[in-house]
Amino acid sequence: MTVVLSIANVFKKLLLEWRLQQRLLMSILLTLALSFLGTATALAEPAQATFAGGCFWCMEHPFDELSGVTNTTSGYMGGTVESPSYRQVSSGTTGHAEVVQVEYDTDSVSYETLLDTFWRNVDPLDARGQFCDRGSQYRSIIFYDDDPQQRLAKSSKQSVGELLGQPIATEILPATAFYPAEDYHQNYYQTHPARYRLYRFGCGRDQRLAELWGSEPE
Repeated sequence: MTVVLSIANVFKKLLLEWRLQQRLLMSILLTLALSFLGTATALAEPAQATFAGGCFWCMEHPFDELSGVTNTTSGYMGGTVESPSYRQVSSGTTGHAEVVQVEYDTDSVSYETLLDTFWRNVDPLDARGQFCDRGSQYRSIIFYDDDPQQRLAKSSKQSVGELLGQPIATEILPATAFYPAEDYHQNYYQTHPARYRLYRFGCGRDQRLAELWGSEPE
C-alpha cells in the first residue's frame, strides 16, 4: 500500500511539473506571437510625407504614379485656424498652404524619390505662389516629419539650387496639423479629368515645368 501511494505521488508530481512546463511553453509562444504581430503591424504602417506645390489637384497625380505610393490626400497644413474650409484657405488669411499628404511603402519607394518628384512638379523659384495661382496658400513647401526627412529635404534643396543656379524659394518646415480637404477635391484629376487638364493648361503649369526641367512631367 505504501509503495502504491509512493508511485501515485511520483506520477502526481510529474503531472504537475508537466502542466507547469506546458503553461510556460504556451506563455513563451504567446509572447513570441504578440511580438511578431506587433512587428508586422509596425512594418505594415506606411510612412508619410507632405508637400505643398500650389494647387493640390495637380500634386496628387504625379505621386499616385509612383510605385510604392499607397495613398495621396489633398488637404491643408501650416496655418493657425483649426479645421479650415477651402474658402477660408483660398482667401489666404489662415496661413495654410494647399498640400498633398503622401503615404508610401519605404520598401518600395524612397523619400529621396518623393523629393525628386516634388521638385519636378513645382516652380521652386517662385516665392509668391505657383504658376497662375498667387498667394501664400499656394507657396511651395516641404513639410518634414522627422530629422531624416529634414536632412534629406535640405540636401535636395541645395542640389536643386545648384542645378538651376538661382535662389530657391521653397520652404522647409516642420509638419503641423494636417486637415484633409473636402471630398470633392480628392482625386480631382480622376473624377473630373477634362476640367483638370483644362486647368493645368490654362494655368501654364506644364509649360513652365517644361522650361524649368526640360520636359513636361505628364
